[in-house]
Amino acid sequence: MTDPRYYKLANTLIHYASALKPGENILIEAYDIPHEFTKVLVEVAAKAGGRPLVLLKSNEVQRALLMNGSAAQWGLTAHIEREQMKRMDCYLGVRGNANVSELSDVPAEKQKLFENSVWAQVHHDVRIKKTRWCVLRWPSPSMAQMAEMSTEAFEDFYFNVCTLDYAKMSRAMQPLKKLMEQTDRVRLKGPQDTDLTFSIKGIPAICCDGRLNIPDGEVFTAPVKDSINGVIHYNCPTLYRGATHNDVRLVFKNGKVVDGSSSNTAKLLEVLDTDAGSRYVGEFAIGFNPYCTKPMKDILFDEKIAGSIHFTPGACYDDASNGNKSAIHWDMVLRQDPEVGGGEVWFDGKLIRKDGRFVVKELLGLNPENLK
Repeated sequence: MTDPRYYKLANTLIHYASALKPGENILIEAYDIPHEFTKVLVEVAAKAGGRPLVLLKSNEVQRALLMNGSAAQWGLTAHIEREQMKRMDCYLGVRGNANVSELSDVPAEKQKLFENSVWAQVHHDVRIKKTRWCVLRWPSPSMAQMAEMSTEAFEDFYFNVCTLDYAKMSRAMQPLKKLMEQTDRVRLKGPQDTDLTFSIKGIPAICCDGRLNIPDGEVFTAPVKDSINGVIHYNCPTLYRGATHNDVRLVFKNGKVVDGSSSNTAKLLEVLDTDAGSRYVGEFAIGFNPYCTKPMKDILFDEKIAGSIHFTPGACYDDASNGNKSAIHWDMVLRQDPEVGGGEVWFDGKLIRKDGRFVVKELLGLNPENLK
């Protein structure tokens, strides 16, 4: 018997996140997820009148392709997948992984071949700009281990996070969007030596309310490119190109990372030296999903942690652009809740969040007890 939670999640993805209409094409790209759920997505999409297409992929196979790939090979792949993506109205990326470190030994130059071809030409240039898209992780024992939970408890957590009332959350985040778009100067203070200032003046704020990512729960913008000064000391582990980093510390001067360290400093600097834009920041976001309370080395969950912010070296998004271009986009998360020592977010000299809780009247609806 199919797990009824599959249908609840599939309906959220097809009807709410994708808003699939009769006659529209939807591409379902499934990495290492149960065929049963893929079949449910196909069924729900077809019943909505859509035309589902499916790509079944494997992270182990992807590693083999990366390790042995050439520029010509990835150029051909990008051409084929780009033409397919151009025909899509909607895209669902459902991504499982039995081993989150599967790509950890792929050389950086091999990763770049993929990032500069398939990622840039298919996903950045077409999927993100031209389709209604949503990406989600699929629960696995490795994710449960990282969350320090039993497999059963983690699955319960996962479906709670992914099927909460995103329409209610969407309404509650509108005042934060408005406030961010009225703000010039931001100051972040946090545990350890975090003290960072920057401007967000004139850059749109975008609500993430379950239509692009599941789980969701953030409002993002971008800092004015050359306005960032100070130190940010992240307190959540981060996984990028298959390598784990703890204790990432970045020092900024006039927008640029001028010093960086982590538990894997060599790999950190390798990524930050990818291109001219990789030492500048493309995103600043505030997270508030009430079911996400601690890091689990999965950015789609970690960047939504209630009481967190993320501050992202690399490319900006077109809908909140500060002009920064890069092949990378590395979301790094800073918690500001009491469990990790607290912290503060200030907008134009006014305290708007302290120790992970919003303290101004119009934003109280985003505190956890009001979103569950």
